[in-house]
Amino acid sequence: MAPKVKDKQQKPPPPPMEDLFTTLNGHIEQLEFEKAVKVADQVLSIAPGDEDALKCKVVALIKDDKTKEALSVIRSCKSPTLDFSFFRAYCLYRENELDEALLSLKSQETTPAAMLLEAQILFRLGKFDACIDIYQKLQKSKVDLLDTNYVASLVAAGRASEVQVEALRGKAKKSFELAFNTACSLIERNEYTNAEQFLLLARRTGQEALLEDGVPEDEVETELAPMAVQLAYVQQLLGHRQEAIEAYTDIIKSDVGDDLSLAVAVNNLIALRSPKDVSDGLKKLDRLKQKDDKQNFHLTPKLDSKLSPKQKESIYVTRVLLLLHANKMDQARELVAALQDMFPESVMPLLLQAALFVRENKAGKAEEVLGQFSEKFPEKSKVFLLARAQVAAAASHPHIAAESLSKIPDIQHMPATVATLVSLKERAGDIDGAAAVFDAAINWWSNSMTEDNKLNVLMQESASFKLRHGREEEASRLYEELVKSHENVEALVGLVTTVARVDVKKAEAYEQKLKPLPGLKGINVDSLEKTSGAKHEEGISHVRVTETYEEGKSKSKSKKKRKRKPRYPKGFDPANPGPPPDPERWLPKRERSSYRPKRKDKRAAAQVRGSQGSVARDKHEAGATSSNAKSNQATTSKGASQNSVSEPSKTSSSKSRKKSRN
Repeated sequence: MAPKVKDKQQKPPPPPMEDLFTTLNGHIEQLEFEKAVKVADQVLSIAPGDEDALKCKVVALIKDDKTKEALSVIRSCKSPTLDFSFFRAYCLYRENELDEALLSLKSQETTPAAMLLEAQILFRLGKFDACIDIYQKLQKSKVDLLDTNYVASLVAAGRASEVQVEALRGKAKKSFELAFNTACSLIERNEYTNAEQFLLLARRTGQEALLEDGVPEDEVETELAPMAVQLAYVQQLLGHRQEAIEAYTDIIKSDVGDDLSLAVAVNNLIALRSPKDVSDGLKKLDRLKQKDDKQNFHLTPKLDSKLSPKQKESIYVTRVLLLLHANKMDQARELVAALQDMFPESVMPLLLQAALFVRENKAGKAEEVLGQFSEKFPEKSKVFLLARAQVAAAASHPHIAAESLSKIPDIQHMPATVATLVSLKERAGDIDGAAAVFDAAINWWSNSMTEDNKLNVLMQESASFKLRHGREEEASRLYEELVKSHENVEALVGLVTTVARVDVKKAEAYEQKLKPLPGLKGINVDSLEKTSGAKHEEGISHVRVTETYEEGKSKSKSKKKRKRKPRYPKGFDPANPGPPPDPERWLPKRERSSYRPKRKDKRAAAQVRGSQGSVARDKHEAGATSSNAKSNQATTSKGASQNSVSEPSKTSSSKSRKKSRN
């Protein structure tokens, strides 16, 4: 039998183009971007190359966070009339291809939207000054989030002092992003209390705004996670260490924040904890790296694109320090070598290289490397020289430490630097060099016109140092200058004791300027010098001070104290007080005179008598033992005499028992 011939099914005719575009517009208005892409594909299947459909498809893909697909559509478009340069630059920006995105914008007209995108690309590239210039040009145009991005750029560029906080206070109450960025600027200005208030405002405003928009509560917590992390950071800066640790721990355990907030919380928590938690810190950092990269440490692409260069560097530095504490030198060495390529303009990889040598007990190599870096990078030499001085001082190389500090000219006059240099040169045996440090600092402060002048302190310390090293003339000259210029009592005392070694008459002349001490008028100095020495007697100084005080008290008029009426308990009649209370009412019962202890049972006590571990015996054994003890009392050894102590007590107890029974 021949098979039946199937009827060819005819395809339904495509819907009209007007209906498709109406449907496409409805999906876009309802934020149904996936459906909008499908309808755009239907239009393109009917009319390939339709410009409106292509634009709608690209925008819908971007709105649906499918920037890779949007980029492929843009690259496959061959229409000469369509200009997708702005959308192409935005997709490249979202894919972290920043240099190519910046090139794509050059062919675009200078519209406010293109300028805003260029500023964001420059911000991501770390070119903050150029970014700020663009935002300043956009001040006159009405661009959304302009103030928010402008404040963020100023903070990132280290120009937080230029943020006009009071002018933004009113706007911050309406935008939680602006309140958050303003708080970050206050943190950079060390105004932590004000920053905390702005962060609380940002969290409250953001919660109200997101809930009004119908955002679910779990997503609200995710959106507000940066505020929680920054509040914990403020607590950390304020010195509330435990509160900050608890806040960071709660954020990490709840796992409701975005990846960026969790990464910052993990890094700050590790920095707060002690080096004892090295293994736990390494495990927490492993959550931030790529899962397929088991050997090396690389952040996930999402974190690598969103974290600022400063934040990424901080996380990598934390990783290296943990590896050093864990004695994993090979991994630390590999990561330090990689950091030099990742952050070529930073000094941290170079400092970590020196720290690696110190950890390997190669302090000399670390000093050599830091010295080379200071010569290679003269604009950053201060950091390397300070690190070299610290390493050398810890390695008992005072001459190298002093040499490193001497190469930093802008801190030579500071009291802390002077004290450190003098101590190092003194340890190295260079007394002349230490004195020269004092002289140079005194000369600098003598010509300085600052309000907080340290000349008085430095001159006094210099005089004390020179007196200690046998330079009485120089010390007396310094003390004399202090007395003439500042009228310092301590300097006058030092001058008298110093000049007395050289010129007694001059010392006596200055001694007349000292105020007499109370209670020293009747002391004969000649008889005091003839004595063998002063003997300490307790209470004498106290008695003299008390006597002096009593004399002054008797001279002053005594104030009359007002007599107050005694206050009695409620219902008490002082005329009929009743029987007096028991004077022993506050004593324990056993200490009162009326206490009588209970009588003990003699029969129970008799069974327990004897040495520890003794066993009750029969009457015959007890009698035999007692007779043996009496006969051998003079000739027994030490051990036998100890046994003869407890046995007679048994016989006496048995006799007393018999008497009591009779």
